[in-house]
Amino acid sequence: MMLRVSDYREIEERRLAPYAVKSESTRGRRHAEPEHPFRSPFQRDRDRIIHCNAFRRLEYKTQVFVYHEGDHYRTRLTHTIEVAQISRTIARALGLNEDLSEAIALAHDLGHPPFGHTGEETLDHLMTDHGGFEHNAHSLRIVEELERRYPRFRGLNLTWEVREGIIKHNTEHDRPAQYKEYDLTAQPPLEAQIVDIADEIAYNNHDLDDGLSSEMMDPEALKEVELWYENLTEVRRLYPHEDFKIHKCQTIIRIINQQVTDLVETVLKTIEREGIDSPEDIRRRKEPIARFSPEMERKNNQLKGVLKQNHYRRHRVTRMADKARRILRNLFTVYMREPRLLPPHVHSDIDRFGKERVICDYIAGMTDRFAMEEYKKLFDPFEKV
Repeated sequence: MMLRVSDYREIEERRLAPYAVKSESTRGRRHAEPEHPFRSPFQRDRDRIIHCNAFRRLEYKTQVFVYHEGDHYRTRLTHTIEVAQISRTIARALGLNEDLSEAIALAHDLGHPPFGHTGEETLDHLMTDHGGFEHNAHSLRIVEELERRYPRFRGLNLTWEVREGIIKHNTEHDRPAQYKEYDLTAQPPLEAQIVDIADEIAYNNHDLDDGLSSEMMDPEALKEVELWYENLTEVRRLYPHEDFKIHKCQTIIRIINQQVTDLVETVLKTIEREGIDSPEDIRRRKEPIARFSPEMERKNNQLKGVLKQNHYRRHRVTRMADKARRILRNLFTVYMREPRLLPPHVHSDIDRFGKERVICDYIAGMTDRFAMEEYKKLFDPFEKV
């Protein structure tokens, strides 16, 4: 028997915690649409994100290793899937709206340019006098403006809650007045906050995994990392005859489980201590409620410090980052000098958004592979254009 709108609302009312965001309380979409007969608004958002072009391009966008470094390293797409999986686990344990958390998680990196954080820093520098570039703001721009799939509006027409979760994803940037629609003085709902933590859990642990697999990180460098050493010691005790690959995988599995468990327990203690019983209680707090215990926060910072020193600054990563900067700077420069090098459908948006922003949008949408191929076409005289 097919579910109806009233059915999923009844299920949410019965299953979700008082502080969870219910589908029926959504502030809706910018462009009115009839409700789907058996999918909630947040389920529709999730599906729209998965089917959009920007989501598919994540497959060939860098996490740490450029896509051609190897088939088993994480990309933006596999990272996004891991964040969504961890977010759903946390949401379910806390009685939150899993569909809302999943939609935010799947959209959180849509705006990342090619070549990871190096690409973001480069575009931000190139756009200094034209509004800058920041991947969360660009993710929102993609779902509100740049995706073209519907006849009556630009973007994906997502619910307000998903768009709020995108723009309030962790960032060091101050949000300009153009985002006042999202009440930047209020905390995002807990469904969005847990995506921030799931993102950190995912990238710390998969960067650890990829660093060890690539042999760019020496296991000896992790001896002082308590999360690693304590769990590795226990794994070796349980599986003394297995090789390092099994020990590594089992250790990382245990670290992720420890961090997720610590987060859930810490959030539940805070909810009970403060008597939180509505989404509004969460929004009114001065600080996010989703955080590790002080002890886990200390251990997590220890892990991040070692990754920064022994992985992100390694010779191969540094060389590729320098190459990426040159590729993006040269592409930006040549498009600025001759905008007609842009595809016609991109060039046609210059009057609407301005030359600099259109060029930035186009480069940000490139995959690593496309950026390198475009560079060759424009600068190698023997490459076909």
